Amino acid sequence: MKQQDIDDLKQLIEFLKQYQVAEFDLDRGDLKIRLKFAQESASAASLGELARMIQSSVSASRATPVAAPAAVQSAAPKETEEEGLHVVKSPIVGTFYASPSPGASAFVAPGDMVEKGQVICIVEAMKLMNEIESDAAGEIVKCLVSNGQPIEFGQPLFTLRPA
Repeated sequence: MKQQDIDDLKQLIEFLKQYQVAEFDLDRGDLKIRLKFAQESASAASLGELARMIQSSVSASRATPVAAPAAVQSAAPKETEEEGLHVVKSPIVGTFYASPSPGASAFVAPGDMVEKGQVICIVEAMKLMNEIESDAAGEIVKCLVSNGQPIEFGQPLFTLRPA
């Protein structure tokens, strides 16, 4: 190995440690390298993000990885920013709309007070527009989805501070 290759390898190892990659394979012609790191917790990055990070680092060091398998798991589950908030979830699968029609103002915005049963958004499912009502009274803290976004059954839509 040339000194430049050794320097590139050291840089790659530091990068892998920084992002807590558990395992890494490199195959460059006659050079094959397999690295395994002992870790207590893995990075919360997704595989796609990890692949982009590795590719950008490897490109910088002029290496071409064939595969980069990694055990990527969340170190801790995501928690609500504030305790005591109520989460309004989607009762159906469909497309989220914040307003009754394009160009119209949204049903609710952060800071608005809502009553139980008040329409807060629309979910389009199979060409039917379904009005989604708040299942609790309180102040809207945050909208968790964007207009036109596909959503799943049970997906959180809004957080509200109960009144």
